Amino acid sequence: MLREETVFGPIHSRRLGTSLGINLLPEKGKFCNFDCIYCECGWNRDGRNDTKLPSAEKVRHDLSNKLQDLAGEGITVDSITFSGDGEPTLNPEFPQIIDDTIALRDRYAPTAKVSILSNATRVHIPEVFAALCKVDNPILKIDAPTNELIAKINNPAPGYDVARVIEALKKFEGNFILQWCMLRSPDFDSSKPEVVEGMLDIIRLLHPREVMVYTIDRPTPAQDLQKLSVDEMHRLLQPLIDEGFKVQIKG
Repeated sequence: MLREETVFGPIHSRRLGTSLGINLLPEKGKFCNFDCIYCECGWNRDGRNDTKLPSAEKVRHDLSNKLQDLAGEGITVDSITFSGDGEPTLNPEFPQIIDDTIALRDRYAPTAKVSILSNATRVHIPEVFAALCKVDNPILKIDAPTNELIAKINNPAPGYDVARVIEALKKFEGNFILQWCMLRSPDFDSSKPEVVEGMLDIIRLLHPREVMVYTIDRPTPAQDLQKLSVDEMHRLLQPLIDEGFKVQIKG
């Protein structure tokens, strides 16, 4: 299980390069409206001892100090990335934190991109959408084309509806990155034709500026999960590549 400080790293990200992380969730717990079977932070039930969310003031203080230290050491980062132990947009001060982060980036690390890894469940909230539109890389996840399959993979909180998420993502008019984790379990297989075709239809409809497709890379809370090979994912995504979509595939 990963239990991250409010500002952590830099670490090497297989998708974003040298990444300075920001965790808007508890430092010693987990806070998420998904409970993904592949989450490297473990199950939600295993992270309930700490429910304190960092304030905008704390994030601003910690990030400012870290960026100044890195600048003093001559260390550059490719991305300042909101990830951490759960869903970052659940922090009630998320919009303010985004504004503060962009200002600090501009001051201390102007070449870095601001990125966020999100499950896209709160894009329909106007303040969250407005904040996501300000970052360089809003990386928003859909792992399956149906509510039934998402229930098996992501275990979302009650009320999740992939159709509502798709409607909300349309507001980006393609200016976002769609993230898709492909894997196999005893109950499902992301490579099945009906899954792949359903996801390709969603991608064609939303036409994101980039598609990030990846598979499991670290220990998972659920047992008996299997990763897909890069070659297999590339073959399954070839129709999108042929159509001119920018597709990044990571094993």
